[in-house]
Amino acid sequence: MADPRDKAGAQPPPTLGEGCLARYDPEALSDEDGTEFEGAAELWEQLNPPDAASAPATGAPAGRRTPAPRRADRSNK
Repeated sequence: MADPRDKAGAQPPPTLGEGCLARYDPEALSDEDGTEFEGAAELWEQLNPPDAASAPATGAPAGRRTPAPRRADRSNK
């Protein structure tokens, strides 16, 4: 039986940047890293179907802004 304290053999791909800006190096990624997913767009549409609430407004005059709601803690005077 293998020693459970042995380190794993897998290594993460190389990264670019540091801290919050760290990201995997796209040039170092390959198909073996699982970077390809041809069905991503179809899955996104299936999980996030367009609905009336997220559709752009139609019939609204261009260039007009909607006023912000009034704060409840202030009077209208």
